[in-house]
Amino acid sequence: MSEKIPDDLQYTRNHEWVRSLPGGEVEVGITDHAQEALGDLVFVELPQVGARVTAGAACAVVESVKAASDVYSPITGRVTLRNEELVQKPELLNSDPYGAGWMMRVQEDTGVAAGAAAGSAGGALIGARDYAEFLKEAE
Repeated sequence: MSEKIPDDLQYTRNHEWVRSLPGGEVEVGITDHAQEALGDLVFVELPQVGARVTAGAACAVVESVKAASDVYSPITGRVTLRNEELVQKPELLNSDPYGAGWMMRVQEDTGVAAGAAAGSAGGALIGARDYAEFLKEAE
């Protein structure tokens, strides 16, 4: 199991991460644990800018040599930016999942807290310590 779990992010039990940005915008990606479990990633499908994403609903697809997997939005809002470099170089998810491998930026719906929105996805966003504990329990 991977031990790369940055303290400054929030996580879902579906192995997505969220980084808060100024103005209510968040950056979203998949965790190091997720990319490690998937193996070498060869294809990424991201939502279009302007697309609406809903907490707990599939919003992107990552495909590895092993399998294709849905990525679930951790929050509800509108996509403001997608990582075009990632579309061309899906291996960035393997080499730098918390940096160059970010997937999209989402403007969170006003008045909807990220944790509350993710609650409908089977659990609120959790901190690094709780995510690490979740991974240990899943072993």
